[in-house]
Amino acid sequence: MKIKGKAFVLGNDIDTDQIIPAQHLVYSLENPEEKKFYGRYALSGVPDIQSGLPKGNIPFTREDAFESDFTIIIAGSNFGCGSSREHAPFALQVAGARAVVAESYARIFYRNAVDGGFVVPYETDVKLNDKISTGDELVIDRETGFLYNVTTGDEYRLRDLGDVAEIIDAGGIFEYARLKKMV
Repeated sequence: MKIKGKAFVLGNDIDTDQIIPAQHLVYSLENPEEKKFYGRYALSGVPDIQSGLPKGNIPFTREDAFESDFTIIIAGSNFGCGSSREHAPFALQVAGARAVVAESYARIFYRNAVDGGFVVPYETDVKLNDKISTGDELVIDRETGFLYNVTTGDEYRLRDLGDVAEIIDAGGIFEYARLKKMV
C-alpha cells in the first residue's frame, strides 16, 4: 500500500481542539451535507507558527473548500493531545488526510484513529517536521516502511505499524471484528 500526496507540516503538542475546534462539533456525523463541514474546519484551531501552523500561515483547508490539498500530515511529538474527541481523526479523514506521521501521539488519538479506520498513524524516530516542508510531495510505502520525499529526494524509515496493521487494513475495529468473526 502506498499513500501519496502533499505534506502539511505542524509542530509539537497539536491538541484535539486545534484539530477540530469545539464550536464545530455541531454537525451530524452521518448526514453527508453536514459532515463535510468537519473537513472544512479540520486543523482550523491551529492559530500560529508557535502552535504549529506552517510558515506563511497556510490553511489546511482553503476557506471555500471542504477538502484539503494535503493528504499527509507531518507533526512533532504528542499529536492529538487534549480531550478524547473522536471527531479529531474523523475530521482529518473527511478533509482528505490519509496519514499522520509524528514522533509520538496522545494515546487516545492514536486509538481513535486506528479504531475508526480514519487516518493511518505512522510513527518515526526522526524529527521530520524540521526536515519536510508544507507542500512537499511525499510517498509512504508500507511495504518498505519508508517515507519518501519526492521533492527533496530524502527518505526516512517509519516504525512498523505492528498489531494495528490488521485493524487499519480492515478499515477499523468493527470491520476487523467482523472479519475475524468476533461479532
